[in-house]
Amino acid sequence: MRIAVTGMTGRFGRLLAQALHRKYALVGIDRRAWTTRPVDVEMHQVDIRRQRCEDVFRGGGFDAVVHLNVMHDPRASSEEHHTFNIRGTTRVMDYCVRHRIPKLVLLSSANVYGPRPENPQFLTEDAPLMGGTRFSEIRDLIALDMCGQSFFWKHPDVETVILRPVHILGAVKNAPSNYLRLEKIPRLAGFDPMIQVVHELDVVRAIEAALLPGVRGVFNVAGCEPVPLSDLIRRTGAEIIDFPHFLAEPVLEQLWRMRLTSFPAPEVDHLRYVCMVDDAPFRERTGYVPAHDLDRTMAHLALSRLAELR
Repeated sequence: MRIAVTGMTGRFGRLLAQALHRKYALVGIDRRAWTTRPVDVEMHQVDIRRQRCEDVFRGGGFDAVVHLNVMHDPRASSEEHHTFNIRGTTRVMDYCVRHRIPKLVLLSSANVYGPRPENPQFLTEDAPLMGGTRFSEIRDLIALDMCGQSFFWKHPDVETVILRPVHILGAVKNAPSNYLRLEKIPRLAGFDPMIQVVHELDVVRAIEAALLPGVRGVFNVAGCEPVPLSDLIRRTGAEIIDFPHFLAEPVLEQLWRMRLTSFPAPEVDHLRYVCMVDDAPFRERTGYVPAHDLDRTMAHLALSRLAELR
């Protein structure tokens, strides 16, 4: 199988390539270079929004596309997010149709549902996408997710799969991993929501499962067994700092404006409310089973933190 991977030079794209390059013929597409890639991985340094990107798709003979080229920088302007994420994703979808690529896998996130006090214990794929109600940076991710759903119905000849994984932990640079890598971890006094996390390599396993012939649709992806937030923090060995919830958001907003934190203020909702998903449909459809339990996932996170400190 010959697979195009957009955004391959990002941390997760590199992880995916290193895990799958011996099984599949991988072709990376990214505006950034990756000089240390495996020798059997073909790489094209091109922006997916540019016309010459279509040349890669035209002559690629791809069996599938895994689209990871999504901007997650909360400090980038909404206009920059929109032009890169939505226009870029739309271009990739157009290329799949024009060049008869039979499979498209989009990596979304369970964060599109949003942590809310009225959430049920487990959300299914038909739950409303409320993550952008207070967190504007999530709106583009929701728009991308909905764009994928629209494409799914308009082009049934392309097997479109949208994956919504829970909080990914590992060497990736995302809010959950960054939060749990802190030496002193703030927690909201009086709140201890249940949390779902997934090992980054299990997300790679989920993407590989999504590439199976006949798999199509929107799927939640979970990993380890849910645990209270306090349990996750305890497993890191970090010092816990309890913080009054009514002060957390204004303090975080001030720190954000001063560029003293990488966490936007709306992130505190994940420390207050539950946002867990039911991934039974994906497991039943593909046979996906996470290979890493909570102990192994947290140990992997600890190793990634040590690697950063060296």
